[in-house]
Amino acid sequence: MSPPATIEDDDLERLLLIRHFELALLRLFERGLLHGTTHTCLGQEHIPVALSPLLRPDDFVFSNHRGHGHFLARHLDPHGLLAEIMGREGALCGGVGGSQHIYHRRFLSTGVQGESLPVAVGVALRMAGTGTLTCVYVGDGTWGEGSVYEALNLASLWQVPLLLVVENNGIAQSTPTRLQLAGSVAARAAAFDVDHLPIDSTDVAAIRNALRPAVAAVRERGRAARRGVRHAPAGPPQQGRRLPS
Repeated sequence: MSPPATIEDDDLERLLLIRHFELALLRLFERGLLHGTTHTCLGQEHIPVALSPLLRPDDFVFSNHRGHGHFLARHLDPHGLLAEIMGREGALCGGVGGSQHIYHRRFLSTGVQGESLPVAVGVALRMAGTGTLTCVYVGDGTWGEGSVYEALNLASLWQVPLLLVVENNGIAQSTPTRLQLAGSVAARAAAFDVDHLPIDSTDVAAIRNALRPAVAAVRERGRAARRGVRHAPAGPPQQGRRLPS
């Protein structure tokens, strides 16, 4: 894909921050200066950067094991995050969360596949009617977890203000998606009457423009649910397309 013709300075700053942060982590890991392991989001920086301005300060964001970019797009605190990962002074969570388990100002991440989605549904249920939404990031490899489907079932039944962002890079850790996922993400969403919006782009502005009405619809759905209004499904979702890794 060709790069976008123009990009806003704030977006470029966040994209470069995430990219260089992750590259620095890989260098530290190679030198044996990081305990345990770390999972980077290299090649996926554009997704949280595009979404970030559409989220309000009172929104909740749930992330996963590959969540450094999600955090940095939400909170510009690379020093606190690096200190957390390395267990140093100034760490976000006192150094006990490490790379994958961060809790900071309505941002929560976990290294357990599928764990954040049911928790996010509960938070979204609590915030229904307030205009606050809950955003949760998962990868294509998470769709083998039963908790994902239990959460989707309740989210749809209760019409909670939940925005589920699937970063589909075509590979689950080291297994190609085609070898571990039957059917498609779109078909799974359709099974629960959940609207599905496929986006295949690395253009931050294009992604943001596509997401803007979807985010607004999630907020309104949460308000309507509190008023007791049930939205009818918007029709069969489009077939999902893979985002570049």
